[in-house]
This record gives sequence, structure tokens and C-alpha cells, in this order.
Amino acid sequence: MNIIVTGASSGVGFEAVLELTATGKHKVIALARSQNKLERLAEIAMGLNPDCILYPIAFDIVHDDYDGLQQFINSHFDGQVDILINNAGALINKPFTELLETDFVEMLQSNFIGHVRIIQSLYKLMPKDAHIVNIGSMGGFQGSAKFPGLAAYSASKAALHNLTECLAQEFSELGIKVNCLALGSAQTEMLEKAFPGFESPVMAFEMGKYIADFAVSGHKFFNGKILPVAVTTP
Repeated sequence: MNIIVTGASSGVGFEAVLELTATGKHKVIALARSQNKLERLAEIAMGLNPDCILYPIAFDIVHDDYDGLQQFINSHFDGQVDILINNAGALINKPFTELLETDFVEMLQSNFIGHVRIIQSLYKLMPKDAHIVNIGSMGGFQGSAKFPGLAAYSASKAALHNLTECLAQEFSELGIKVNCLALGSAQTEMLEKAFPGFESPVMAFEMGKYIADFAVSGHKFFNGKILPVAVTTP
């Protein structure tokens, strides 16, 4: 399969790419803003599977122009994207009373608008039974426990969850499936930023494997679903 993963330079996105490339069954484009971290990802992936097909590309899904990316997909993926994993994101941990309007704008751009842009740019390259996987958060999951300092982050993730449900309907005639994994804690840099000192029972590589497996086969069982993936609170 031809797979694109955003936010691939660290955390669960990094680990999902390693899982997907290790199988030798897929071609993967890994997108992130940090060229240095992408080079490290490629080095590890090649170490695990020297025959893997991985294209690490420094790309900002919010601000960069998509023409070049589309041309790259046309030449290296034969113009087809089977799976898009929207994992890119950011987090601000700040009390609501101290949040600025620019903080909300930043969260919406990083956790919502960027995903809107890449989906709008690539959906025409996706065949029937393609799968879009949005990586959400339990912070944006309706009815879940909420925590001080994460209002802007959680609200932006809630928007992504709702978009998932809307797109599943809009893309139904195209046969494109859209789901969202509302992740609980996994031991990543973002978790440490959100909950300093908290240790998750789920390691990043374990969550990355789950995401990779779900992206490949989850659309056979789910469409338009926001699925909570959590064993602890947070």
C-alpha cells in the first residue's frame, strides 16, 4: 500500500512509520517539519529493514504549498494514496484564563486546519477503500475526563473528531473510509508536556504499532467512528 504519515518525526507517528516500513509491504511517505529527526527516522527504518521504501520529506502541513507534494506522489506513488494517517499536532498547556486568542489559533491550525488542508489536497488521489485515519485525543472525546490547562488543545481535537464524522458521510460515494483514534496516554514528549512526571503504561512503540495495524485493516470494520484508545485517565 502507498501510505502517508504526518507528524512522523517523533512519538507515535515515528513509531507507526517504523512498524509500517518493517513489514516490507508498503511504500511510506513520512512528513514532518524537522529534517534532522526525519533523517534519524530513515536511519532507524533502514536498520530494521534495509529493503524498506521510505521517503522522509520535510513539510509543514499548515503553511507549505502542496503542489510539490502532489508531484512527488504522482512520480513515486503512481498518483495513488491508499492510507493517510493524520498524526501531526501540537499542544499548549496553559490555564484558560491565561490563554491568548493566538494560542487557540495555533492549536486549531496545528491540530485541525493542517489536516483539512492535506485531506483536501489528496483525496482525489485516493481510490475506493482508501482509509483516512485522524489521530485525535481523549481530551477531545465527549464525556471523557478533562484536565486543567488543556482547553485549547482539547477543543481543537474535538473539532478533528467532528470532522471525521462529517467526512465519512461526504466521502461515502467515493468509497473512502474515515476514522479517528482518540488516543489516551502513551509515553511521548507530548504526554510529558501535558502531564509532567506522569508515566504511561503504554509505550510509544506499542501505540505506534496499534495505529499502523488499524490504518491497514480498521476500515474493514469501521467508518466515521471516533474510537477511544485508552487504558488510563489520563
